[in-house]
Amino acid sequence: MISHLFYQHDLSTVANLFVCVLLLTVVLAGCAKTDTLEKEKIEQETFGTLEDGREVSLFTLTNANEMEVQITNYGGIVTAIRTPDRNGNMDNVVLGFESLDKYTAGTPYFGALIGRYGNRIADGQFTLDGTEYQLPQNDGNNHLHGGEKGFDKVLWDAQPQDDGSLKLTYLSEDGEQGYPGNLDVAVVYSLTDANELKIEYEATTDKATPVNLTNHSYFNLSGHPDSTILGHELKINAAQYTPVDNELIPTGELKDVAGTAFNFMDFNEIGARIDQVEGGYDHNWVLSRNSDDSLFHAATLYDDTSGREMKVLTTEPGLQFYSGNFLDGSMQGPNGAPFVQHAALCLETQHFPNSPNEADFPSTILEPTEIYQTTTIYEFSTR
Repeated sequence: MISHLFYQHDLSTVANLFVCVLLLTVVLAGCAKTDTLEKEKIEQETFGTLEDGREVSLFTLTNANEMEVQITNYGGIVTAIRTPDRNGNMDNVVLGFESLDKYTAGTPYFGALIGRYGNRIADGQFTLDGTEYQLPQNDGNNHLHGGEKGFDKVLWDAQPQDDGSLKLTYLSEDGEQGYPGNLDVAVVYSLTDANELKIEYEATTDKATPVNLTNHSYFNLSGHPDSTILGHELKINAAQYTPVDNELIPTGELKDVAGTAFNFMDFNEIGARIDQVEGGYDHNWVLSRNSDDSLFHAATLYDDTSGREMKVLTTEPGLQFYSGNFLDGSMQGPNGAPFVQHAALCLETQHFPNSPNEADFPSTILEPTEIYQTTTIYEFSTR
């Protein structure tokens, strides 16, 4: 009788122990899941309100190394990229502002998503399938970066993803800024633990239309925009570039960079030969890539004072290097420092400028049967 009671007691103890272990496993699994979700969570806050009452958000992506990228769904603008220097000090390495009103007042496309067509189209005109289209001429005689209200000035729908990325979507309706076709656009920003800002572009249309999407971030790897980028070293993996006329429209020629101030096949200081280029650098380089659409190491930018290095990888055939020529100190950063001439530079991955009017350039026409897909990565490190 006593042994039977002990047997029942032992069974009860074992059962209770099993239940406790099971509950502990469930709790720990739940904690792990919560912790994972917490790591992948994107911070969202109010960034301001547009004149029509629509609220604009600011999203902060942070990786395991505490690198931080901030993006607003107004214009898909990258407002800040905070990354460490060789001593571990975190600085913002792009030009930007901390409030919406600074952007709506007008900027030279700081950090913005550009579309439908990045760069210039001569006279704002092109002919497609026998129809001539007239676009806004918002850069002298020419069309620039999508027109008077390009993708940089619209409010994108924002959807934070479970993997920690941010997906922005926008429907550009038929006739918007003169372009044909309803264009559905999706752009995904991801910040990886390898300190890469990855930008994936996708678009579909119901009518043939030119498409050339890019991001227009202004980089100064020193993290101090009161300095210039003239001492930065740049390498571009391109043996040719597209010369331009006095309105910065390509002549249609592909010219070798060898023996010119456009030769960045090896590292060169940006300021070393900039005086040989009238107005400064604002040209498209023809990347020395294969004909496939795989990621290609387009360029590397290095700042010796901070030790920061940025590699640019892209599936695109061209790269626009712009040396901040039109910055004039009239705009100031959050710390009050003026953005002077050459305070930052742009490395815009793209198809070539004025491609709709240049039959020998890679085509930028998207057909209804096709899907526009490109990827660009800005990878940060130190040395």
